[in-house]
Amino acid sequence: MKKMIHASFCLLTLVLLTAPAVAGEITVSAAASLKEAVNEIAEQFVRKHPGTKITRNYAASGTLAKQIESGAPADIFISANEEWMSHLKEKKLVAATSIDTFTRNTLVFAGATTRKISGMHDLPSLGSIAIGSPKSVPAGEYAEEAMRKAGLETQLKGKLILAKDVRESMMYAERGEVDGAFVYRTDALLGRHARILFTVPQQLYPPIIYPMALTTNGTRNREAAEFLHYLKGREAKSVLSRYGFAVD
Repeated sequence: MKKMIHASFCLLTLVLLTAPAVAGEITVSAAASLKEAVNEIAEQFVRKHPGTKITRNYAASGTLAKQIESGAPADIFISANEEWMSHLKEKKLVAATSIDTFTRNTLVFAGATTRKISGMHDLPSLGSIAIGSPKSVPAGEYAEEAMRKAGLETQLKGKLILAKDVRESMMYAERGEVDGAFVYRTDALLGRHARILFTVPQQLYPPIIYPMALTTNGTRNREAAEFLHYLKGREAKSVLSRYGFAVD
């Protein structure tokens, strides 16, 4: 009997020693415009940290913030504007001391139209324009501000097609379902059919800053803190630069 117990103990010990370590899990909620870049950065990190699993959730920044507010799992939040980060900070759902700038972007107007469109002044001649819903999509909010400052808000009101996020706006432009769309430069660079028709003058909208932070839950996740640190590093910035993002 003692031999059987000893054998079982040895077998259990062998299994425990040879079993793979429990993988560290990180959940990242990031603005839709960051999808390709963050995917690549996450894959680089995992190669350096075998066994780590990074789950990515991409959507409009406002949608993500509301998900986190409703209790959805997230260790890191990356927004396409400072407004939604501030919203979660006020709710004490992100660690204020961890907030930092991830990257920056530029607003452009893209489309597959053959019409000559060279600036904001040409937009009233178009039939339809896609923008992300300003209530939850920062790109749409930037676009709305640009139209207002350009004095075109009333002229373009009936031409706007609202999209759930900036990627959907770009998809409408790619398919030719609209004459053009307000999107980030990085989204337009990924287009196959639509092209950048003009860059929206910077004085018409606030600087596009992507803040990132650990959520309150994320502060208890050592791997999440390590990944947030990695997002600030040279390798991550190299990836962002290749996708057209501005880095400091």
